[in-house]
Amino acid sequence: MELKFEVSTRVGRPVHEVFEAVADPAKLSGYFTTGGAVGRLETGATVQWDFADFPGVFPVEVIEVVPDRKIVLRWAGKEGLDDGRTTVTMTFAPLDDGARTLVTIAEASWKPTAAGLKASYGNCAGWTEMLSALKAWVEYDINLRQGAYS
Repeated sequence: MELKFEVSTRVGRPVHEVFEAVADPAKLSGYFTTGGAVGRLETGATVQWDFADFPGVFPVEVIEVVPDRKIVLRWAGKEGLDDGRTTVTMTFAPLDDGARTLVTIAEASWKPTAAGLKASYGNCAGWTEMLSALKAWVEYDINLRQGAYS
């Protein structure tokens, strides 16, 4: 048994625009990685994400990218199964004849322990916040995280 979760939101922009807001490090740094992102999300790459609220660079292994459809990542997750890492899967689906996008983020592979449950809840909250920040950035050019953590 492993602990996992899934969160989603609808963004009022076409899939390609929303996908690029995640895959492009300059765009991702504009609303999510408050300390910056280095490296485009491409299959086989290892990129770096930095967050003001969790100082220090996080290496993120990019397992699979299907442009405008899916991004699969692996990164360090406290109490992760096997190698101590969790798997994050982001999907992008067109809605309303392409006018909007459904973004879903799933993360899995925590040990079924009290520490694993706490870590999974923390990441679930973080990805939910990321989706809200993505929506505000792409739809309204507002950075919800600016000044929130530093």
